[in-house]
Amino acid sequence: MEKVMVSVLLSVLLGFVLMLVGLVLGASVFVIGREKSSPFECGFDPIGSSRVPFSLRFFLLAVIFVVFDVEIVLLFPVVMVVGGSWMWIGGYLALSFFLVLLFGGVIHEWREGSLEWES
Repeated sequence: MEKVMVSVLLSVLLGFVLMLVGLVLGASVFVIGREKSSPFECGFDPIGSSRVPFSLRFFLLAVIFVVFDVEIVLLFPVVMVVGGSWMWIGGYLALSFFLVLLFGGVIHEWREGSLEWES
């Protein structure tokens, strides 16, 4: 019972010490400037029209990046299996089909012009 009480007291004491350190180190946050008082610090001026024209090409490129990023993540388990003695021929065929499909998607997006930033 004593060990439990000592553990709880040490945890509470450590929590208070860390909160105090955070308050002392974070005191510079209370110095408010124009940039810090803005709702977000991403480079856009928050004052003005909220209907700023958004680049559709940027959105399309971001979606393409996410799609291909997720597909690359799907290849990670294959890396662990390839070269193993128990990978069957169907696995190699499925991997080959997946890679050909992925490469075909990149070629399609390239020919369509979605990967080009200019124009």
